[in-house]
Amino acid sequence: MHTKKYFIAGNWKMNGTLASLSEIIKIDKACAQLNSDLVLCLPATIINAAYERITSDKLVIGGQDCHPKDTGAFTGDISAMMLKNVGAKVIIVGHSERRMSCGETSLLVKEKAASIINTGLTTIICIGETEEQKLSGETEKVVCSQLKSSLPNMSNDENTIIAYEPIWAIGTGKVPSLDEINHVHKILRNLLRELKGTSISKKIRILYGGSVKPDNAKEIFSLDDVDGALVGGASLKADDFINIAKQAQI
Repeated sequence: MHTKKYFIAGNWKMNGTLASLSEIIKIDKACAQLNSDLVLCLPATIINAAYERITSDKLVIGGQDCHPKDTGAFTGDISAMMLKNVGAKVIIVGHSERRMSCGETSLLVKEKAASIINTGLTTIICIGETEEQKLSGETEKVVCSQLKSSLPNMSNDENTIIAYEPIWAIGTGKVPSLDEINHVHKILRNLLRELKGTSISKKIRILYGGSVKPDNAKEIFSLDDVDGALVGGASLKADDFINIAKQAQI
């Protein structure tokens, strides 16, 4: 039986303007009927505006990436400290779109995650395999390597969340079977036990991401080692995001 409170994270990616605040307000108002912890990871340009408008203690605002340094001559970058200053409580790192499009390594992801934790925020560390790696039978090797190399020493259940997102499932409509999802999550849980000990590994939340929608969320949440979801496109529409969160009731 699932005992942890579910964690539902929305990743808006490069979408959303001030006109989108109405969707965020709608989600905020719906929190009264939900039993999950929610975060919306927004473009940096609307984080503060969203933060100032939310009223529920079940919903927080987050960022999608950060630089590992607090300040400096890094044109165009933004730090965890800066995101915290405008209201962010959570920051995603290591998303496959950053790893693949921007060439980010697990070492860099680890540095970013450490910066987030040292700033007093929570990090969501993303890991996942490509379709080619899956077909080659390398899923376990890839995700375990990424987790080991991306996890800072100070990570624990209070400051770190893991998100397993098979790259081939992101935005494609393809979803692994329930057995496949459960298998990978159990592997990750066992690895966390080796790295962090039994107590912390039991409490660290492991999210599933990759084409999560209202019509498949309930069966995904039914899996023992799935503690929530990292939702992409479906989080842009308040009704869809709310309906996903409604499926995550203990």
